[in-house]
Amino acid sequence: MKRRRFIQASLAVGASSVAAMRVPVSLAAGTPEYRGKLLVSVQASGGWDPTCFCDPKTNTPGEPIINHWAENDEVHWAGNLPYAPFADNQAFFEKYHGRMLVINGIDMQTNSHDIGNVHNWTGRSSESFPTLSALHAAHHAPNAGLPCLSFGAYTRGGEILSVVSLGSGGASARRQLAAIVEPAQNGYLHERDWEAIQHRHRETMARLRAGNDLVPAARRTIAAYASAFDGGGGLAVFAAKLRELGTSDPWHGAIAAFASGVSASADLAGGDFDTHADNDGRQSQALSWLTGKVDALWELAEEHGLADRLVMVIGSEFSRTNYYNADDGKDHWPIGSLIVMEKNQPWTHRVVNVSDELHFARTVHPRTLEPDDRNGTIIYPKHVHKALRRYLDLERSAGARLYPFREVEDLAFFG
Repeated sequence: MKRRRFIQASLAVGASSVAAMRVPVSLAAGTPEYRGKLLVSVQASGGWDPTCFCDPKTNTPGEPIINHWAENDEVHWAGNLPYAPFADNQAFFEKYHGRMLVINGIDMQTNSHDIGNVHNWTGRSSESFPTLSALHAAHHAPNAGLPCLSFGAYTRGGEILSVVSLGSGGASARRQLAAIVEPAQNGYLHERDWEAIQHRHRETMARLRAGNDLVPAARRTIAAYASAFDGGGGLAVFAAKLRELGTSDPWHGAIAAFASGVSASADLAGGDFDTHADNDGRQSQALSWLTGKVDALWELAEEHGLADRLVMVIGSEFSRTNYYNADDGKDHWPIGSLIVMEKNQPWTHRVVNVSDELHFARTVHPRTLEPDDRNGTIIYPKHVHKALRRYLDLERSAGARLYPFREVEDLAFFG
């Protein structure tokens, strides 16, 4: 971004941030930092291929080839979890299999990117439903400065929460915060430019406070906004943590928000998993990127004392076909997988494996979670979300009551 455009954008942030950022009075008044469970969704964008990852499939005689890796190798195991000998899977599964619950054979019921994202991250195909991360933040940290952050991911607050989106790149988040919080030495501004922005910001705040037509709620919001950026407020702490980490990576931005106590959940996205051509080469690259990012996030969480509070949900909007097309790619396929990660839990180091050898969904017994072709049910996103709501103590929250799952079977993913 050129210097002139950046200064113009920074001035615009100073004038508009009251509307853009939610800063409750309680935060400015010294509300204790959020110390509960931290929820992260990791969205593998474009439709990953779980048969090359957590739901490995070998080739069946008489059927089209599912995977080239299976022509010369077999399924590998890390403890109780099978994985494909592909990309950097071995290092990832050997390191983290004890923290993982893998759910295979989830029917997303769509080949559409948009509908798949809605369905996978809310449990419904209707855009009116909030994402799990928004429900979690609204219930457990409603007065936090930035309850739920989205870094280029699919996030919806419904009618229960205003989600703060900081873009797919952490640099955009840093630019926004730099315009109000960070000092001139942030690396983006000359000192005289910083003073100009601060002067404009003070003028804007003074004008807003002087308005005679403001209702009491608006005055409280403006006062909270101003005090939250006075050097001791929660958002200033967040900005300071970003500076301490010294990076614009959005995954690090999520850890900075958690370590600052201003957020309870974050949605992260990335990768290029829409592999209609050269499936193996591009999936290998994307999966290596994904597992590397997840590993780095866990390591950073450990470094900042957050790992014991972290719950991570990893998934994609759908998957890839059980055969290659003419370009050696794979097209859209509705049967997918989801991984839930947490440390030191009795429900981890497990796989719910109910896709068949050709990667079609099978029915599962609600209690045993074993394939049951007579009395079982297909796993849909709503089953996973209902179980996650219960596990995260959201089932009786106001948000869950407003957006309920009715007549949905209980599946014992978490015991």
